[in-house]
Amino acid sequence: MGVYFIYQANQSRTVIGRLSPHHSPWIHHSEWTENNPEAKMDVQKYLPCTVEALKDLAKEIKNYDSLCLVSKADCAEVKGELESCSAYDAAFDKEISCFWSKSLNVRIVYSPVGSFSDHDDVRKYAVAAGKAIARAKKAGSNRPVIVLPSNSDFQHAQLITLLGALEELYLPIQYREEVTKQDKISCLGVFAGKSSILDLAKQIEVSRYVARDVGVGDPERMAPPRVVQYVQEFLKKIPSKITCNVISDPALLIKDYPLFSAVNRAASSVERHRGQMIIMEYIPPQKARKTLMLVGKGVTYDTGGADIKAGGVMAGMSRDKCGAAAVAGFMALVAQRAPADVHIVAAMCMVRNSVGEECYVSDEVITSRAGLRVRVGNTDAEGRMAMADALCRMKELAVANKYPDPHLYTIATLTGHAFLTVGEGYTIVMDNGPAKAAGHGLRLKETGDEIGEPFEISTLRPEDFRFHSGKVKGEDVLQANNLPSSRTPRGHQGPAAFLILATGLDKHGTKSDMPIKYSHLDIAGSAGEYPEMPTGAPVLALAKLHLGFVKGRNFHLN
Repeated sequence: MGVYFIYQANQSRTVIGRLSPHHSPWIHHSEWTENNPEAKMDVQKYLPCTVEALKDLAKEIKNYDSLCLVSKADCAEVKGELESCSAYDAAFDKEISCFWSKSLNVRIVYSPVGSFSDHDDVRKYAVAAGKAIARAKKAGSNRPVIVLPSNSDFQHAQLITLLGALEELYLPIQYREEVTKQDKISCLGVFAGKSSILDLAKQIEVSRYVARDVGVGDPERMAPPRVVQYVQEFLKKIPSKITCNVISDPALLIKDYPLFSAVNRAASSVERHRGQMIIMEYIPPQKARKTLMLVGKGVTYDTGGADIKAGGVMAGMSRDKCGAAAVAGFMALVAQRAPADVHIVAAMCMVRNSVGEECYVSDEVITSRAGLRVRVGNTDAEGRMAMADALCRMKELAVANKYPDPHLYTIATLTGHAFLTVGEGYTIVMDNGPAKAAGHGLRLKETGDEIGEPFEISTLRPEDFRFHSGKVKGEDVLQANNLPSSRTPRGHQGPAAFLILATGLDKHGTKSDMPIKYSHLDIAGSAGEYPEMPTGAPVLALAKLHLGFVKGRNFHLN
């Protein structure tokens, strides 16, 4: 299987116009060229170290320099030593310990997961594993082993434990590229008893590694054109039937993505900051039973534009691209898993919200791709502008091509209001009528709880749509008020209503001739706020919900 790209003769990116619905969604078929058809997956670059399984812990531990445990019951060889420590140290099962095991002749790092209350969840395993790996590194370990829990009330405790260990080992992309002597381990050993989750965990970690790289890169390292380069490179490393196309020509962006282009206007005068619309598509080998259409907010730096972020709140705004980063991570997982019957179209809306003489300003009235006149109320509400036209294009494709069971998503670090509402570590899901009728929000919440990426559900109300309706003659939709979302009642629900109104999705409700499911995911609380590393959320929950649980190449967690 190969990776497909289109290139202009004079530049390494492609521009296209609006296509007939009878064509593939984003490209002209005659212009495809196949790249590297016989290549094998080269994913080691997207793992923090070599990861290998141990079959016989007692015999193979001599090849490693530490043993990390999150539960006393998981390693019979040292259980007696652990229980002896508990007998004389009342804090042993509450704090991290490091000691030498005479039984195995190796350093032991014990990071107890502890007891679980009614309100704890599987994330405790990831936290405990991460702390164990961090402590092992401090002790000088270069080849630790993580022992996965053998008995847990949580179905996916082993997977989440291993992912927690791998997440702790992640190093930011610029550190890896610029620092010669790096603080990293060379190998992680994994002992999981009879479990065979290692390959799955590595595939998930590759996908989250990609998402973290895009999310953590600073405004220059992950400026829009360099995100394009990164995405194209990982698709070459992970050959698949994913097609990739990039729209960068300013004239075509203005014509087909006018709201995106308004945000891009100031940045487009600087070549290295120019906006890029990255489109990927995966067509399954079998007849599709469903279609996922993902749109990610990729604001590589948010100054606020003319409504500039003042008072020191601009710092950290390079993380405003984590929605698009999650889309990239999801597609990296799709490339590896190759689902048999799920069609996926994804857009990364990469743009910088710069300030300058060319920047868009409040009071401008801009006609969206859907033909609706949008009045700008606040240039710092750029994320919804960046995504709206791509979301509209997804809607057009779903309608024109009659895609099977389409479900549209926007994924974005969109509002401070969402962060304040649910706090750190939680994504908010907001469904339109058809998605709500299908029980999507509840299913996604249950899935997130199972897999350690929790969601809270918010409901769209009539007030959200009234708030964003046009206020005067000549305007159809109001983009935003002039207050921060954190000072606006229902400040995270309103943007979802805007995206429905500005794209014409309000014409595809439950009682329409063609209902279309749409869900907005605000990941402001879950994406990872500086100085923490980006998390890659909600890649894992979306994958578990949508990519199927059939044995073989499909995503299998049950």
